[in-house]
Amino acid sequence: MKSLTVDLQDHSYPIYIGHGLLGDGDRLKDILPGNQVFLVSNETVSPLYAKTLLESLDPLETAQLNLPDGERFKDLHHWSLILDSLADAGMHRDATVVSLGGGVVSDIAGFAAACYQRGIAHVIYPTTLLAQVDAAIGGKTAINFSGGKNMIGAFHQPLAVISDTTTLRTLDDRQMRAGVAEIIKSALIADDAFFAWLEQHADKVLKRDDEALCHAIEVCCRIKSRIVSADEREKGERALLNLGHSFAHAIEAASDYRYLHGEAVAVGLLLAADLSERLGLAPGDLPRRIRALLEICGLPTGVSGLEAADIARLMNMDKKVSSGKLKLVLLKKAGQAVLIDEFDPALPEAVIREYCD
Repeated sequence: MKSLTVDLQDHSYPIYIGHGLLGDGDRLKDILPGNQVFLVSNETVSPLYAKTLLESLDPLETAQLNLPDGERFKDLHHWSLILDSLADAGMHRDATVVSLGGGVVSDIAGFAAACYQRGIAHVIYPTTLLAQVDAAIGGKTAINFSGGKNMIGAFHQPLAVISDTTTLRTLDDRQMRAGVAEIIKSALIADDAFFAWLEQHADKVLKRDDEALCHAIEVCCRIKSRIVSADEREKGERALLNLGHSFAHAIEAASDYRYLHGEAVAVGLLLAADLSERLGLAPGDLPRRIRALLEICGLPTGVSGLEAADIARLMNMDKKVSSGKLKLVLLKKAGQAVLIDEFDPALPEAVIREYCD
């Protein structure tokens, strides 16, 4: 097992990575503030893993809610359903919400935990690669609203993130590829040597080679933990974690979430690199390297059935619009991202148009 710490002044917390952690109830019991646990999962993950986790928590008082599986269910209705269920189960202020699933589950369950009785504890068991390398780390919680992704939410750090890599054995190949997109993003932001490693070893990660997979997860967790520790509430450096995401969130919303988050991120990374090259920030070979790596991983390098104007309009509803200006995370090179808000506002749509069928 590997472990590291997200080092925050008031509420640091551990990340555990390893096999068989779902059955290690003592690890969770040692950090809970009380004896009540409310498990939030979904209809896909729960039949596979909820029993193992709940049995390990005996004799704690437990209750459970399974949500439908999918990004489109990360909405006000299902968030309210969690709150109703917490109240119906008699959960107190020292109860803990435990999320078991991918980023959708941890986002919506974490936001419910942030709001119930003005905030109760949250522990995350991420079961997808994307969640283990990114979504579960950093305390961002949210739901989608009014056509925009993650438009309502809160910063609410978990007590712990416990990543059982055994769950990746049942993850379908499409979800694995989506997770690799976030791994590529982490490398592009902060670690050029890791990006070069992925160019040689991404296929091993996709094949679930234990050594390669654990290495990739650990490196991504360390990158994100370092950035979050330095900038918990995204006042500066943490914004760099949004590389490709302004494009990606708009693609997701425009497609009614036909594209998985990681698939949209893959396209967003390529768009960001292309725009970086056009602005003279990045070397000309960077978009080509990114495209080649995405193709090796079976990830999309463009979108179909969408209009560039719709994607651009949704980008301008993005949370990263400030004082009427869209801020984009772009690249100087692999391993070095920068935040830019001075560019021709028509240029992003022109770049997007090149990647729409």
